[in-house]
Amino acid sequence: MPASALATPATRKLTLLPLIAATYFIVSGGPYGLEDIVSKAGYMGAILILLVTPLIWALPTALMVSEMASTLPKDGGYYAWVSRAMGPFWGFQEAWLSLVGSIFDMALYPALFVGYLGHFAPAVTAGGRGFWIGVALVAAAAAWNLLGAGAIGDSSVLLGIALLAPFAVLSIYAAAHRLAGPAGSVAAAVPLRKVDFLGGILVAMWNYMGWDNTSTVAGEVQNPKRTYPLAMAGAVTLVALTYVLPVAAVAGSGLDPNSWATGGWADVGRAVLGSGVTGAILAMAITIGGMIGASGSLSALTMALSRLPAVMAEDGYLPKFLARRNSRTGAPWAAIAACAIAWAAALQFSFTKLIMLDVLLTGLSILLEFAALVALRIREPEIPRPYRVPGGLAGAVGVGVFPLALLVLTVVRNQAEPIGPINALEFGGLLIALGLVAWVASNRARRGKV
Repeated sequence: MPASALATPATRKLTLLPLIAATYFIVSGGPYGLEDIVSKAGYMGAILILLVTPLIWALPTALMVSEMASTLPKDGGYYAWVSRAMGPFWGFQEAWLSLVGSIFDMALYPALFVGYLGHFAPAVTAGGRGFWIGVALVAAAAAWNLLGAGAIGDSSVLLGIALLAPFAVLSIYAAAHRLAGPAGSVAAAVPLRKVDFLGGILVAMWNYMGWDNTSTVAGEVQNPKRTYPLAMAGAVTLVALTYVLPVAAVAGSGLDPNSWATGGWADVGRAVLGSGVTGAILAMAITIGGMIGASGSLSALTMALSRLPAVMAEDGYLPKFLARRNSRTGAPWAAIAACAIAWAAALQFSFTKLIMLDVLLTGLSILLEFAALVALRIREPEIPRPYRVPGGLAGAVGVGVFPLALLVLTVVRNQAEPIGPINALEFGGLLIALGLVAWVASNRARRGKV
């Protein structure tokens, strides 16, 4: 057999279905994390939020990513887009916001993993053991990524089927139960103890965020100019359906919306199906699915985010050591290890604080990407674009209006979230300011002045 016929992980690229699955885990990882939306906004409010948010937040971002990723299918993704459209300073700030935001984003998935494990076996996570379980999960995701992007994409397909199967059972049963009786009126009649509609929107924004992250592995995607637009369309549809259908089905079961809590889908399943054997089995399946979703999202995001410091190191903005790759799989092992250490350091933050900081920092980086979309339309109108955001230049500008409005809401909400002696907005502002300092230091080092 000739050597060219031997398939190795280094030659395996992401095709359409694995890219959809990886995007699903990067953005979603299943309905897990939606519980706080129900408890903050009630069933009807949650369904409204979950239907409207993809239209004004996820869809505009997916359209922007479809154009930029198919036009500039480069490793580093959004860092390369912003650098080309707006210059190296803004490209560096885009990377800084994304990487710093990832510290808080990546800590959410171990928190969800530990939360679901704690619902199933509280003794396992008690006594500070939950923190070390989270550290072990980050390490496992880093180790799995050493096998390359192809392995992550293939595993995402299988993990996606495993985590969504229990929700299909729950949705079908809950919908049938609603049709069998007037329980829906009971659910609607239970008032919320505390309404936080804006907080629910922010949680939904986090659950619909991350579409741009798949762009960083463009060099490892087969036919990216065609694959990216199709993958974005498929993933947006899949995420929206798997969010809305389970919540809408349970809404008619009569379950008190105040009983929903972070990591509580297993309790929801047990409440809907009853405390018997069937309910216990479904609760266990949902719990296992939650752990699968958290670990799958962590692995997929490790794949996406670790490429960013590797490409920056190749450009000279970060130490060259971070550009080292596995000679067999092409995985940037040094960048993966460095990112894993940084992510593990944020595991002590609360779930709400992590979401607030993540949405603020990552939301700003997404706005830079929308600005790059417009700038590239103006500066390089003739560049081949396999996919275009419709509406010409006005469409390219208009697609970013609603995400900008949601980010303003994020700023307002961050003022009410304390982090030590300051609030989340002030803490986020300090991290943004550090990006300017990091640019000066990195640029001087790159030019050999220090």
